[in-house]
This record gives sequence, C-alpha cells and structure tokens, in this order.
Amino acid sequence: MGRVDGKVALVTGGGSGLGRADVIALAREGAKVVVTDIDVEGGEETVRLAGGDCTFMKLDVASEEEWKSVIAKTLKTFGKLNVLVNNAGMLIPGTIETIDTPQWRKHQTIHMDGCFYGLKYGIEAMSQNDEPCSIINVSSTTALLGYSGVFAYAACKGAIRTMSKTAAITCQDQGYNIRVNSIHPGVITTPLVTNMQAGLPDLPEGVEPPAPPIWGVGEPSDVGYMVLYLASDESKFVNGTEMVIDNASIIRP
Repeated sequence: MGRVDGKVALVTGGGSGLGRADVIALAREGAKVVVTDIDVEGGEETVRLAGGDCTFMKLDVASEEEWKSVIAKTLKTFGKLNVLVNNAGMLIPGTIETIDTPQWRKHQTIHMDGCFYGLKYGIEAMSQNDEPCSIINVSSTTALLGYSGVFAYAACKGAIRTMSKTAAITCQDQGYNIRVNSIHPGVITTPLVTNMQAGLPDLPEGVEPPAPPIWGVGEPSDVGYMVLYLASDESKFVNGTEMVIDNASIIRP
C-alpha cells in the first residue's frame, strides 16, 4: 500500500526539475497526479517518466482563468483534490540596483499571483470533501537568508512563506481539514540552478553566478521526498511550518 493511496494531487511546474521529482514521488506512492506546466512537452514527458495514474493539463499559473479551468477539470476527472503543490517558478538574477520593473513584475505574477490563485482555488476545491488535504508551497532558503543577487526572487519567496502561514490559520479557523506548509530548498540540481551557475542567461553587470555551496548540492528527489511526507497523512499534525531542505546551510554563520 502506497503512502498516498487514494489521494488526488496537482503539481504546478511539473515539466522539469523539482516539480517532476514531486510528481514521480507522489505517483510511485499511489497518488493520482495532475501534472501542470506551460511546457507541454516537458509535462507530457513527466507523465511518461512517472508512470502510475498521471495526466497532463496545461496551466499558466499567472492566469486566474486557467487556474479555474484546471481545478474544474481535476474535479470533473477525479471527483476531488487532496494535495496541491505550488511549485512553478522562475528566476532572473539581479540586485535591488539592477533589477528592472518588468523583471520585478514577472517574478510577482508567477510566484506570488500563482501561489495566490493556487491557494484560493485549491482551498475552495478541497473544502468540498471531508478527507485530509495538504497544500505545499515551494519557497526557498532565500526567504530566510539574505542573497544579494536574487532580489526579486527572494522577495517573492518570502511572500510565499507568509502566505502559507496565514492560509494555514484561515483553514484552521474555518474548520477545514486542510494543512498548508512551505518548503525551503537550498541549492538543488535543477535546470534553473545549473543555468545560473553556468552564467546563463547573461547576468547583469556586477552580478556573479553563484558558486556551488561548500556543504553540497541537493538532488530533486530530496525535495520530492519532503513533498511526499507533507502530502501523506504521516504529517497530519504538521501545519503552518517551514521545512528547510539544504543540508544545514541555514544555521551557518
């Protein structure tokens, strides 16, 4: 028997990286998984890699209408929603001095608006059933520490951290059987991190690509296992928390 047997999960940004690892972990433990992404080819490849009962739906997380449509399709197809992983994201390097307004707004629409719509319509769907439900918002260690070269990204990840806590309290106050937690990966071997370390895309003047941390680099599956735990009923008493996945860099001076 799988750890998430009978649960229906939706993962955003499931076409690669952390999202793909999340899908694979959930599918292998018995969940029915809706894989979403703007990258159709990547999303469909994730479905093939994960096996199990997975289906792909195209979703631009910055679009409220697309969120409504995908949630409605999920409920029509599977009859319920138990797990939502708000994972979709992007990163344009830049300091407070170099980031421009369009880049700032792009971070906001994908990270903050995407998480907002996911929470809003995910909670609406989950509140329709009495089963244990879990929302997992992917933040970052940049929400907990200072990183000069990723100002906009860090600001939005910090917002996701606090949105998670307030949503957890709201669900508890409303008597919903819905937990909301945030996870905070450090440096993980994803295309986003690999491109930054290679200096791609071109970095603004004065912004250096990050070097691999001395305490090591994590694998996407390290995050997938945490998502699996929070999605399962094993974590039924874990709510409104910040789960850090970074091999203890958070406590280094």
